[in-house]
Amino acid sequence: MANNIAEKRRQQEEDDDEEDGDLDGWGERNYADERSWEALQEDESGLLRPLDNKAMYHAQYRRRLRSLSTASNSQRIQKGLIRFLYIVLDLSRAASVMDFRPSRMAVVAKNVEAFIREFFDQNPLSQIALVIIKDGVAYSLTDLGGSPESHVKALMAKLECSGDSSLQNALELVHEYLDQIPSYGNREVLILYSALTTCDPGDIMETIQKCKKSKMRCSVIGLSAEMFICKHLCQETGGLYSVALDESHFKELIMEHAPPPPAIAEFAIANLIKMGFPQRAAEGSISICSCHKECKVGEGYICPRCKARVCELPTECRICGLTLVSSPHLARSYHHLFPITPFDEVTPSRQNEPHRRSQKTCFGCQQGLVNPGNKPSLHVACPKCKQYFCLDCDIYIHESLHNCPEAAHTFPEFLVNFISHLRRPDFRKSSAVLLITAFCLH
Repeated sequence: MANNIAEKRRQQEEDDDEEDGDLDGWGERNYADERSWEALQEDESGLLRPLDNKAMYHAQYRRRLRSLSTASNSQRIQKGLIRFLYIVLDLSRAASVMDFRPSRMAVVAKNVEAFIREFFDQNPLSQIALVIIKDGVAYSLTDLGGSPESHVKALMAKLECSGDSSLQNALELVHEYLDQIPSYGNREVLILYSALTTCDPGDIMETIQKCKKSKMRCSVIGLSAEMFICKHLCQETGGLYSVALDESHFKELIMEHAPPPPAIAEFAIANLIKMGFPQRAAEGSISICSCHKECKVGEGYICPRCKARVCELPTECRICGLTLVSSPHLARSYHHLFPITPFDEVTPSRQNEPHRRSQKTCFGCQQGLVNPGNKPSLHVACPKCKQYFCLDCDIYIHESLHNCPEAAHTFPEFLVNFISHLRRPDFRKSSAVLLITAFCLH
């Protein structure tokens, strides 16, 4: 009798566990399949088909690439290689709203971390600082620096939302810091704003004019609705204002600020910048680093002017003020001035040309360019070497490699672009000196 009761109780517990598991699974499926209708599209015959996210992403990418290329070719655009960027994060109570899953704050933090790493990868000579807004006050989270790890670590330790947001206090704080930046650096502000209001202690219009006078370029990405004051700020300072529709759109918007923006014509003054190339400290040597005031063993770099030790590059020597960089930093900076031209889409008529029928694989990754059923997939061709590339290699070449692997073998593409730009009457002497050094080190 006792055994039967124990067996029934055990069976009941197992049934309860199965029901709980079913509920948990339903909750996960319900969360994963939310807004699943957006993953469908209607074809030519009126039937619903799964959305080809890869092709759609590539089409959007190529449209953006062509627009940037057209703007660069239609007018001679100067771009600053040394940027000083302040990222302002709105951590007021509006950042805890859960219209972005799991919350606006979590989405912003994740994408800011990715943006910081991408920014330093594309702009190795630039620096970033973080500012947060909460309780109507702006706080400086990190100082200007070139270490992505220190910025990410400081950000993840302060993710708390409270109080109201104050756009004016943030601009006043950032203006106080950026006003001391040397004239050769681009002064930029990127504001990630969650609130629909701003609680300011004074006239924000005067603050905006002060930022404009100091040559600050302010851009805003909103996570709620469009605000007039944010749009006015961007128009006055020459920045960009946009509102994110969802998480993927927000990621796309923030990553657009990683490449250097065009320099403001009236403020684009040629400057020669003195830089130092420090040597790595010998193993086993003991000295105090000038940046952290700590004793280090066999780590860091030695300033060539004052022999002070710093932990990482690029940075500015705390003792003599010399800008310290390494040769790869210069070599990785020139591609913004000479971007690779967009590849041409291969049309079906072009694929049937006799001398093209033999090209069945991507020149970059050697993957097949033919789908099941012997149908050619979407791919592109380099306008210089005429080689075919798949969509993934197209994105990799334009966003990471910045050179066609085949065209670069015929004649250094950088040298061709460099010679043509030297003939321009408006080419900056400071850029020429910097790029000659970069080419010699490349």
